[in-house]
Amino acid sequence: MQRSEPFTLAVPVNHTDHILGPISAKVTVVEYGDFECPSCGQAYPAVKMLLKHFGDRMRFVYRHFPLVEVHPHAELAAEAAEAAGAQHKFWQMHDLLFENQLHLKANNLRQYALRAELDLDRYDYEMKEHLYLQRVHEHIDGGVKSGVRSTPAFFVNGAVEDVSFGLERLEKAVEAALGK
Repeated sequence: MQRSEPFTLAVPVNHTDHILGPISAKVTVVEYGDFECPSCGQAYPAVKMLLKHFGDRMRFVYRHFPLVEVHPHAELAAEAAEAAGAQHKFWQMHDLLFENQLHLKANNLRQYALRAELDLDRYDYEMKEHLYLQRVHEHIDGGVKSGVRSTPAFFVNGAVEDVSFGLERLEKAVEAALGK
């Protein structure tokens, strides 16, 4: 079935999201990403540059969309990020995962938890029990409802932004949204 209207963000940004930037920002960028995805790895520094460039005028939200069929370690990495988030260190783990994208096995994830200075007993328990798997699946469900089929998928103020031909389009979309 062909869809004529563009995809929009099905799940509004809310208090459960991981957010960088002020709530008062004029533009909100939401990424559905996968820690093992090479394209997401390329987008990672570009997003950091956008945040620096636009400052308080932009906020960034990261949601999980692990493509387990092609990235077998992505889901566990997403769980590790959530475990870190429960200890108020989501963004630190997010960065460690993208900066070590080729090493996302369970023993590597535990090393990143150690580097992030997480409570390792708590981390080990939560990972063993897959305490955050449901949250990861909720992100996936929201992404599917929003039309996400691949990663990275970006939404600027709720509207999908096709970055398949380069991340410059994301910057232009943020600039356009700021100009409104």
